[in-house]
Amino acid sequence: MKITPTHLDGVLLIELDVHGDERGFFIERFNRDRFQDHGLPSVFVQDNHSRSAPGVLRGLHFQHTPPQSKLVGVTRGRVWDVVVDIRPKSATIGQSYEVELTDMNGRLLWVPAGFAHGFCVLGDTPADMLYKVDAPYSPDGEGGILWNDPELGISWPTRDPVVSARDGTMPTFAEHRAAQAGQDLD
Repeated sequence: MKITPTHLDGVLLIELDVHGDERGFFIERFNRDRFQDHGLPSVFVQDNHSRSAPGVLRGLHFQHTPPQSKLVGVTRGRVWDVVVDIRPKSATIGQSYEVELTDMNGRLLWVPAGFAHGFCVLGDTPADMLYKVDAPYSPDGEGGILWNDPELGISWPTRDPVVSARDGTMPTFAEHRAAQAGQDLD
């Protein structure tokens, strides 16, 4: 296992060992002891699985109450995965990290609380994403930011993605920051 810190404090690219031959491959996606030995989070309360058709873009989503961190990876297909720092006091607020995750490259991404997350499906086959999360889902505590906000400058590798009505009407990053500032005054 190789762990590479990104320029966003706390976001980690995890590269697993892929053992393959002409028959296929084997990847150990999670091992509590190995994760602990590498200083990675190892306590999760929920696993989520999503399937998205080719051309689908999901995000940018986050959960603030309770704060939720996630370990994400692809078990089928390919995605362009994006994480945006939305922590109000962070030196890298508004910056993103982008990486291709596939069913064959053995990459996982650790997305700590305080980051928005999204992805788009690459290629002509559906993509399956697995998420291990450290806090249960709470519909009242979720939020989002408009996926194509020019202020964020995300290099989505698609021009005409399939986006849900909800994701297409998320607040801009500026609106999100203004709402956060209003909450800080309470």
